[in-house]
Amino acid sequence: MSEEDLERYEAEIELALVQEYRTVLPLFRYVVETERRFYLANDVKITVLQSNPTAVEIELDDAWVWDMYRPARFVPHARVITFRDVNVERLPERDS
Repeated sequence: MSEEDLERYEAEIELALVQEYRTVLPLFRYVVETERRFYLANDVKITVLQSNPTAVEIELDDAWVWDMYRPARFVPHARVITFRDVNVERLPERDS
């Protein structure tokens, strides 16, 4: 596989991921961004861990993970621990 073939393959996967994101976005209530991943979730619990350095534990229920190499992006529960910034946004409610 040439470098050009690999780049084309990755571009196709990324486009499919963007399309999937747009499709599943209305199913979720929260957007969570960490330094390593981007998540959509319906329930988010954040706990600040008193460690040195301070860590943040994020528990996500009914989640979708932005990762183009992951075969299954929907997960019932995810637990993330990070020492970096975390951004959590509640999505606007949609009319049914």
